[in-house]
Amino acid sequence: MSVTENQQLANDGRTGVRVSPRQFAATTQGWRAAGLALISGYVDSYTLLNFGVYASFMSGNTTSAGLSAGHANLAAAGHSLLPIPFFVLGIFAGTLLELANGNHDLTRDSLLLAALLTFAIAAAHFAWPGWLNIVILSIVMGIMNTSITRVGGQAVNLGFVTGDLNNFAQHLVMGIRRDPVPQKQGSWDNHWWRAALLAGIWTAFLSGAVLGAAIGSRFTAWALLLPVLVLLVFSLLERAMI
Repeated sequence: MSVTENQQLANDGRTGVRVSPRQFAATTQGWRAAGLALISGYVDSYTLLNFGVYASFMSGNTTSAGLSAGHANLAAAGHSLLPIPFFVLGIFAGTLLELANGNHDLTRDSLLLAALLTFAIAAAHFAWPGWLNIVILSIVMGIMNTSITRVGGQAVNLGFVTGDLNNFAQHLVMGIRRDPVPQKQGSWDNHWWRAALLAGIWTAFLSGAVLGAAIGSRFTAWALLLPVLVLLVFSLLERAMI
C-alpha cells in the first residue's frame, strides 16, 4: 500500500491509536510477509510429503544429497539435488522482474505464483512425472522468496526461516543490551518489535507446514488449490489498496 509523503498520521481503526505512516506501512508489510510465509510453509510441507524433497529448504536438500552420496546411492542424491537449480532459477526470475520494474509488484507476483501452482495442480491431477512437480514448486518458492525481502528496516526470509530465527535471537540480545537499532524507522521500531515480527513469520511458516501436511495427505491432487485461492485474494487486496 503506498503512503503519500504529505500524509502525517494514519489511524488504526481497531484501537484508535494514531501511528506514523512508516509504522503503518511496516505493519501492513509484516502481515503480507506472514501470509506469504504461511503459503511457503504449506508448499514446502506438501512437496516433502508427496515428493520427498523440500521446495524451499535447500540446506535440507543438500544435506540429504550428501547423505545419499555418502552411501553410494546416487539416484537418491540426484533426486535431492533436483530442486536446487530450479529454486535458484526462481530467485533469478523474481529478481529480474523486480529490477525490470524498479520495485516489488506483489499483485504481479501473486498472480504469477498462482498460475504456476495451478500448473502444479494439473500435473498432480493428470499424474504427470513427479520430477515436473518438483521443478514447478521449487521455482515457485524461489520467486516467492524475492517477493518480500524487507519489512521496514528488517531483512526477512519467507521460505527458509533459519535466517529469521538467527535474527530473532540477535534482536533479543540487543534488546536486553539496549543497543542501537540499525536503519531505525521511528520510535516504535525497536529490537522487540523486530523480534516479534520475525517470530510471527516463523509461526506463520510453521502453521502453513501443519496445514500442508494435514490437507496434502487427504487431497493430493487438489491440495494446492488453497494457496492458489489465497494468492488470488492477495492480488485483489493489493489492487484495492493501490
